Formats: sequence, C-alpha cells, structure tokens
Amino acid sequence: MDSGTVLSILMLTAIVMLLGAVYLWRQRGTSKQVWLMLVLAIVLLANVAIWVVPSVNGTAPAQQELK
Repeated sequence: MDSGTVLSILMLTAIVMLLGAVYLWRQRGTSKQVWLMLVLAIVLLANVAIWVVPSVNGTAPAQQELK
C-alpha cells in the first residue's frame, strides 16, 4: 500500500468516527463513547495533517521516498 491509500483510509475513518459520534450523541446524549470517538477522529485528522502539510523545505512527508 502506498501512502496515498493509507491517508485516504485514515480520512474515511475519521469521517465515519465523526458521523458515528454525532449519531450516538443525538440518540443517547453525551456519553463517554461519544467523546472517545471525537478524540479519535481528531487524532486521525492530526496524523493526516502531519503527513500532508509541507515542511520548511517545501515537501510533505508523504511525498518523500522511503529509504
């Protein structure tokens, strides 16, 4: 799997976690599981941002070749 595939899966997972948290919040109200799902979605989005945002030299870690 290349990095683009992994980043796509992470984004889809974050979106599903956000939608699932909203669904549970509307059904049951605030619970520990809703907050954990929101935290997980934020962590996933932060990981994607770390890999996609370019560094000082202008290349993102996802664009660099693995050695």
